[in-house]
Amino acid sequence: MKIQERMAIPRQLTVELPVTERIANFNEIAAGYPVETALLEANRCLQCKKPSCRSGCPINNDIPGFIALLREREFEKAYWKIRETSSMPAVCSRICPHEIQCEGACVRGKGKGKAVAIGMLERFIVDWMVAHKKNILSPCALPQAKKVAIVGSGPAGMSVAYYLSHKGFLCTVFESLAEFGGMLTFGIPPFRLPRSIVHAEFDVLKSCGVTICKGVTIGKDKTLLDLKNEGFEAVFLGVGAHASRKLGLDHEENTIGVLHGVDYLRRVNLGEEIDLGKKVVVVGGGNVAIDVARTALRLGSTDVFILYRRTKDEMPASRAEIHHLEEEGVRIETLAAPVRILIENNKLVGVECVRMELGEPDSSGRRRPMALDSSNFVITADSVIPAISQKVDHTADHGLGFSLTKKGTYETDPLTLQTSVDWIFAGGDDVLGPQTAAKAVYQGKVAAESIERFLNSQDLMSDRQFLCKLP
Repeated sequence: MKIQERMAIPRQLTVELPVTERIANFNEIAAGYPVETALLEANRCLQCKKPSCRSGCPINNDIPGFIALLREREFEKAYWKIRETSSMPAVCSRICPHEIQCEGACVRGKGKGKAVAIGMLERFIVDWMVAHKKNILSPCALPQAKKVAIVGSGPAGMSVAYYLSHKGFLCTVFESLAEFGGMLTFGIPPFRLPRSIVHAEFDVLKSCGVTICKGVTIGKDKTLLDLKNEGFEAVFLGVGAHASRKLGLDHEENTIGVLHGVDYLRRVNLGEEIDLGKKVVVVGGGNVAIDVARTALRLGSTDVFILYRRTKDEMPASRAEIHHLEEEGVRIETLAAPVRILIENNKLVGVECVRMELGEPDSSGRRRPMALDSSNFVITADSVIPAISQKVDHTADHGLGFSLTKKGTYETDPLTLQTSVDWIFAGGDDVLGPQTAAKAVYQGKVAAESIERFLNSQDLMSDRQFLCKLP
């Protein structure tokens, strides 16, 4: 097929659940590509000699490589091409912000064109393997005596366990909650990431003998030093950013009707019934805020809207998620921020807000929001849910003095992810702050190589395969 023919193929769309049907349940919204659609989309790829899509992928997946195999209907080979670099393709294909990573770097997306649907093609390959009952388990090395403890079962911890267990190390994952998966399970609703996908990734870990201990909180039930005394020669910290950042308003902590984003999602995903009332205000513009609003809508709140202090163009949430949010009837009130929580008898009755305007760019590169004088207004509400970001939970630190950054993340060697305590490594949100699953997966890969070298008394820097990229 000539380049002109490839350029003429439009980006292939997916079939989605109708809005009236999807807001009544937590089923996955977008269906995967059927075979012929996947082949047509794959033929849009130009197979660039210098694939910018690959450099845009935090894991450095060989995107042109697996797409070329897909074109030839070599679906199984395409899967193993992805597995050469990714430990979690089923997850990453569904929740990565492809538009700012691989697809954002695709040359077909420059100008007025549309990028190749790389995420959907990766998902097609994984789903095809599962549907056809193909083996997705890679060979495991013979077990050796050296033990590694992994604190947290999110994408970073899962990746460390994947790579080390396949090298024969005895890995034990400690998860404080009743289910595994970290933010994948408790921070992302099932309509974006079905739980069967997370379970399938853990089945791969179990095949190499990874032990998973649920309901054990390191720092409370046992300490990091306890783990060392139990024979774990190295520890990886991948707890993640589960602690909600607060607005800093009076009455935020103890008022009935005020919850925080990740806390709300965690409680819902643990099966708790939470009645937010009919009118819900969600504060924030990221994926957590979007997930909170869409979850509240599905659980019976009928008037849900987002309050965001910048414009919609500055919202860090995925464009697809914003599109789905608005399709489902959630309004976005931009250039507004809360300044006071209104209560009666210790119960929320509303929130006082102020209008904003955008000034010069701040450290994030986005224009700084500034309050407009005499622009205050009041919104009546049954619940308000701040979802303005998260910070690292340091419960596990008990008994050891770690060096931390100004952001409260662990200070690590920027290339090897070794902390100030030499036998402890960290990665994912614990180092980056709230970031994408793909970045956490890559840092898990880096940390796994560092731990292997540490346990084998090798230099952590010499002749490595993986290093974290310098800022």
